Amino acid sequence: MAVALKLSDELVEDAKTTAAAEHRSVPKQIEYWARIGKTVLENPDMPLRLIQDTMLAQEEAKAGKVEPYEMG
Repeated sequence: MAVALKLSDELVEDAKTTAAAEHRSVPKQIEYWARIGKTVLENPDMPLRLIQDTMLAQEEAKAGKVEPYEMG
């Protein structure tokens, strides 16, 4: 469900810069920041890099870009 939000000009400008560097749209960049922030708050003992890597792994699994791990 899409919802219109009023955001500060400063946040939008910061998002434009980061979005361009990370090849995302401005709304997707802000959504990404929100997802990261929510996950950090829900998991305060987890390092940010682990959270980011976990989110990436979930998207790779959805896209079928994973291989089964075989022990030994």
